[in-house]
Amino acid sequence: MLDKIKECFVSEKYLYSQHAREEMETEELGEIIDEEVSQAILGGKIIEEYPEDIPYPSCLIYGRTSNERPLHMVCAYADDIRKVIIITAYEPSPDRWIDFERRRT
Repeated sequence: MLDKIKECFVSEKYLYSQHAREEMETEELGEIIDEEVSQAILGGKIIEEYPEDIPYPSCLIYGRTSNERPLHMVCAYADDIRKVIIITAYEPSPDRWIDFERRRT
């Protein structure tokens, strides 16, 4: 799925959910801009998968921006329209994540 997501970002075939836009604008550690999401996804990796999500399977991607800002993005690949849907994007808290890749218990 990650290869398809990255291909969509390179060819600008992606959509943001309203929730993603709201989260990006109100991120408590500073607004997240589209370019940061793109950078983090293109250099990122899947750290969790949600195959049962409806209407499309999704995944949690961890990546860093060119300024080394860590970001998490939940993305779904919509095979029927061949686009990525960014469901949410946020800067993960070190209090809740180990190396931004594993949830703290």
